[in-house]
Amino acid sequence: MTDTGTRRLTAWVHGEVQGVGFRWWTRSRALELGLVGSATNLPGRRVEVVAEGPAQACESLLVALRSADAPGSVEHVAEQWSDPRGGLDGFVER
Repeated sequence: MTDTGTRRLTAWVHGEVQGVGFRWWTRSRALELGLVGSATNLPGRRVEVVAEGPAQACESLLVALRSADAPGSVEHVAEQWSDPRGGLDGFVER
């Protein structure tokens, strides 16, 4: 992705990512990058990450989610890009 506008990233992180501090870690990375959104536990050993902000910051978060630095054991990250919807304030863990 190369554009510099505001984007919405939705990422579904699969693996051993619940009960290991993954959502807290994701929130910390997102706030460092100036993003707003959420990290939510889902059934089936998944976490859904929704982030809005500058495209490059969203891309950096996606790289972090896939990195060896992420807590637990990430097996796969599926991503979806879309236009921002707005209405988000801060970055929350759910």
